[in-house]
Amino acid sequence: MGFQISGLKFAEFAPLVGLSDGQLEALNVRRVVADRHPGFPCRVSLIDAQPGESVLVVNYEHLPVDSPYRARYAIYVRQNAIDARVARDEIPPVLQKRLLSVRAFSAAGMLLDADIAEGAPALAAVIERLLAPEEVAFLHLHNARPGCFAARVDR
Repeated sequence: MGFQISGLKFAEFAPLVGLSDGQLEALNVRRVVADRHPGFPCRVSLIDAQPGESVLVVNYEHLPVDSPYRARYAIYVRQNAIDARVARDEIPPVLQKRLLSVRAFSAAGMLLDADIAEGAPALAAVIERLLAPEEVAFLHLHNARPGCFAARVDR
């Protein structure tokens, strides 16, 4: 079957980069400096920020659907991020060693199934299994412990 993992597009966040801290706070965005690696996974580049690198903490609506599962949560975006280019069936390094919640949704945004996985082989197996039913339209990956959105998966 195969799968495609994708990050968010930097264009959506680019207008925030040049803003002052005060302007960001007025938009409920914060600029923070990464103080460890790993620990600040960028949802655009799908890589962890390096210590000393500035990242934006943005409340992002990752599931903008008209269903009870509509959802938003904080995510990190590196200020110099470049859109990730992930090959088909590839699991980016930022997802390879984290405990992830994998959530399967219908086209209408209803949760159909969910599981957890840690490590690339386990994650690939869960992705393949959860994408198999025809009624599943896409998957969302979330960091299981903090709960934040990590990436989208499509067939």
